[in-house]
Amino acid sequence: MDKLPPALERKLIRLGTRLIDQKRGRRLIEPTKDRAGFWFGGGNSVRDPSDGSLYLIGRYRDAGDSRTGLTAGPRGRALAIFRSTDNGRSFAEVRTWDKSDLYCGSAVLSIEGSALRINKRRVQVLVSTEKVRLYPRAVATFQKPGTGVWSIDTFFATSIDQLDPQESIAPLLTSDDPAYLHLKDPNLSARMGRQPLLLYCSHPYTWSASTSGRAALAADSCASHSHDFFPRGPTWDVAALRITCRLPVPKVGALACLPSLSLYFYDGAESMHPLKAHEKGVTRPRGYSCEELGGLAYGFDRQFPRLHRLSHLQPLFVSPEGTGCSRYVSVLTEADGGLFATWQRSTPTRSQPLFGHRLTPRRVESLLS
Repeated sequence: MDKLPPALERKLIRLGTRLIDQKRGRRLIEPTKDRAGFWFGGGNSVRDPSDGSLYLIGRYRDAGDSRTGLTAGPRGRALAIFRSTDNGRSFAEVRTWDKSDLYCGSAVLSIEGSALRINKRRVQVLVSTEKVRLYPRAVATFQKPGTGVWSIDTFFATSIDQLDPQESIAPLLTSDDPAYLHLKDPNLSARMGRQPLLLYCSHPYTWSASTSGRAALAADSCASHSHDFFPRGPTWDVAALRITCRLPVPKVGALACLPSLSLYFYDGAESMHPLKAHEKGVTRPRGYSCEELGGLAYGFDRQFPRLHRLSHLQPLFVSPEGTGCSRYVSVLTEADGGLFATWQRSTPTRSQPLFGHRLTPRRVESLLS
């Protein structure tokens, strides 16, 4: 089978939209301030196999502008881990690191997407930061004052309490290619082959677009297979595309007997800057840098990286408030088959808190029946 029939594609859309439920989602973590430019999110949630605690990681972002450097505000200022002992109803902050704590070869200007990985032997953090670093000579004149280059680092320990980036932080993924110079927003998913799959975002030196990359993650290193494996779309996601989560589809309901397949949640944008709509045009969220909208794709695991769009002409995930921004989806598959999703979205004040929503195993099966 190369592609699902339309009836089964609609079931995947139903699962995705019921999971990222903009009306039923709860505010989990608030940003520093409740106003435009302040966010929390860009991470994932995991279970601790030792005691069942639910952890989530993300970054606090305060007002600023990544295109102009630090002169407009502090931007990504801290990386934080939260713990829940009541199955996600409440979270307490247990670890926090600022920019100086994440020094890795050069000073950190901003913190962006991150990922947390826990097994019985160790805890690993992946984090993307913008560091003081010069552009390659061929494009050096394009670098603006106060800006650097984004890359992905990692650090680890035997437990959450023992995590200390200055003891083990090391580069994980960097680029010198001007077409894919900035690498950021790592996210991990189940193994496809022998190693866990690492997905990430890349930007060119011009900051005119974004793409999705893929790599195989070894213990403390990874090798990229492509900085751009899922092409940007023709309409609402023509300027930016960033996959933030791969979700293996549960083998229940109408999909129980099909080959293994996965859903891919991604952020898209029509432009990298706000666009003013025509006064007689249809009013709609357009999506732009830092205010992306959400899309969905799927693919058979044995055919990866071939993917099929489910949000071809319009986004599927749009906040009913603020700019419409809805992004950085991450989904945890629980041991019982339930799903716990988190995402970052716009509010009436245009801040972006972290929202969450859970589907029970019975509800998942019902949606796919």
